[in-house]
Amino acid sequence: MTKITLYQFQECPFCAKVRAVLHRLELPFTAIIVPHDREEPIRKELFQKSGVPTVPVISIDGKYIGDSGEIIRYLEEHFSQNNQNGTEAAPPR
Repeated sequence: MTKITLYQFQECPFCAKVRAVLHRLELPFTAIIVPHDREEPIRKELFQKSGVPTVPVISIDGKYIGDSGEIIRYLEEHFSQNNQNGTEAAPPR
């Protein structure tokens, strides 16, 4: 089973969009609230892994994607029931 972790701010509208897509696609996920301070170790680590200094960032089986638009696009392409072949694709590189 795919392990999904969403790194977010609770009040972030972009994070809320990603949460809504995860719920709509019925994908179980763990949400982690990150500090606003970009100097915090977790924020630095997320930037290193995703290349994006902002949230949301999602980890899918240990692969990181930043930017809500990119995350939503990936989720729709790989997990939507409307996917052409109906199968789950490989996580991002």
